[in-house]
Amino acid sequence: MLAQQRQQAILERVRSNGGVRVADLVRELGVSDMTIRRDLEVLAERGLVEKVHGGATAAGPGSTEEPGFAAKSMRQQPEKEAIAQYAAQLVRPGTAIALSAGTTTWTLAHSVVDVPDLTVITNSIRIADVFHRSPRADRTVVLTGGVRTPSDALVGPVAVAAIRGLHVDTLFLGVHGMDARAGFTTPNLLEAETNRELVASAHRLVVPADHTKWGTVGISTIAELSQAHVVITDSGMPDEARDELTAQVGELIVAEARPESAVLSR
Repeated sequence: MLAQQRQQAILERVRSNGGVRVADLVRELGVSDMTIRRDLEVLAERGLVEKVHGGATAAGPGSTEEPGFAAKSMRQQPEKEAIAQYAAQLVRPGTAIALSAGTTTWTLAHSVVDVPDLTVITNSIRIADVFHRSPRADRTVVLTGGVRTPSDALVGPVAVAAIRGLHVDTLFLGVHGMDARAGFTTPNLLEAETNRELVASAHRLVVPADHTKWGTVGISTIAELSQAHVVITDSGMPDEARDELTAQVGELIVAEARPESAVLSR
């Protein structure tokens, strides 16, 4: 297969699936890791894909474009792990928490499966499945109904009705973007409505979001920055963004992404 044909095949996979992994392409196309990485570099230079850790995703999302779960789960994996490790320390036995849909909150779910006497409210099929695969007799998981989005969130009137009237100690809110003016946003109008209901149900709002979320603006605002009690991000966050978040949110926590553990600073 010629390089141009191979790159076209890679681009078609990205457009079809929302993202690709280098390891998968090496196996499927029968070429070396270095060859695939060169192909991705060429496609990225042409603005056709966005290179991420371990692969590539579709480039140039707009305010209403919503990547699929698989594509988003490939992005900033070390940063999400570090953020999740710290966020897990905020979960106490005997409490009720809510986890909105998202790949960072999905990563967090894996870190709290062993917390005893926990009640979990979520509108994410993926997150509910994490707890289902690690059952505990002293844990209750409530999965809202609703219409499924490309990012595997359950949204809409059914989800809103299920959440309304609930009261949780802490909401861990996954967001598409955050911005000084627009606040925490999503590209899905129904997801914004559902997440606003989750925010209203929570005594404490924690937003775990890596640095790439800063400056990204979806079509609909979920909450203002000032509504967050805690924002947990990574060391890639620009200094000016840190200053803005420090001024507006209750507490900003920066998690250092490391290969084996997260070193945390405030």
